[in-house]
Amino acid sequence: MPDKVQQQYVQEYYGQTLQHSDDLQTNACCDQAPPDWLKPVLGSIHDEVLSRYYGCGLVVPPLLEGARILDLGCGSGRDVYALSALVGEAGFVLGVDMTAEQLAVAERHRDYHRQQFGYAHSNVEFRQGYLEQLADLDLSDDSFDIAVSNCVLNLCTDKTAVLQQVQRLLKPGGEFYFSDVYADRRLPAALQDDPVLYGECLTGALYWNDFVTLAKTAGFADPRLVEDRPLGIGNAAIAGKVAPARFYSATYRLFKIAELEPACEDYGQAVIYKGTVPHHGNALVLDKHHRMETGRVFPVCGNSYRMLHDTRFAPHFEFIGNFEHHYGIFPGCGQALPFDVQTTEAAGSTGGCC
Repeated sequence: MPDKVQQQYVQEYYGQTLQHSDDLQTNACCDQAPPDWLKPVLGSIHDEVLSRYYGCGLVVPPLLEGARILDLGCGSGRDVYALSALVGEAGFVLGVDMTAEQLAVAERHRDYHRQQFGYAHSNVEFRQGYLEQLADLDLSDDSFDIAVSNCVLNLCTDKTAVLQQVQRLLKPGGEFYFSDVYADRRLPAALQDDPVLYGECLTGALYWNDFVTLAKTAGFADPRLVEDRPLGIGNAAIAGKVAPARFYSATYRLFKIAELEPACEDYGQAVIYKGTVPHHGNALVLDKHHRMETGRVFPVCGNSYRMLHDTRFAPHFEFIGNFEHHYGIFPGCGQALPFDVQTTEAAGSTGGCC
């Protein structure tokens, strides 16, 4: 299907076909329960904004006070307004979406949320545009601390272009923190011609390993999986069309750090979390494999060290070690040594080429 046709399908599906979150035909674009500390923030958001929300995860990373955030595919603005409360009046949130009907809902409640949060001036802005063509919005390079997106990348026709533009727009040390739907295999291209399957966030979903490759190609050398959960489709007819593929909601974070390496390399480093990030007093999660308890020495690879040392997280950690000595691949992380450990003397020499 041509890109323009797919974009039109998505605009019509989210602008006209869907009028409420209950209109979704599957469970793919369904939210998860927020943590207790976030519930009052979400409870302050206007009912109409909430009713037009179609997301699959939470895009609220820690330490947002004063940040400039870009929300890709903001829809009716639920995440924009939640982030607006968390960045504070000194912060800023820009929401971008291609669907005029969704943006109209977001725009008409801007002053409502300004008053809800007690701000003298609104700290949000909305723009209409295609995520594949962010360059057309005249946004400056290195101008955002964080980019977020909630179940939208799968709807984009050129995912590589989106990732490349996000990489351009993030400041050094910034991150793309986003949730989306992924498949456990590559899906037949013919299924993308079905507007319901595409609009329900299924047949535009990337095979997870293809996503990792795309992210690295776009300049995000070490994609980190934060959390994931299997998705039930909840519609037998639609499930039959996409079977036997399985789908997952997953949250990734991609850091814009030039020095990140392709693999997890061991430099003998460690970190100690101080327990000072709000709402994360006992431990802080960097990703699915890095839950750092307060006060505990936690060995890390060079990339993890940089993700904490070269970002907004630095004041909340003590750092042990440097990059002077390299000890090979980090144990339990990345690719293991591909060679046989048995020496040729012990095994017996069999000549050169196999």
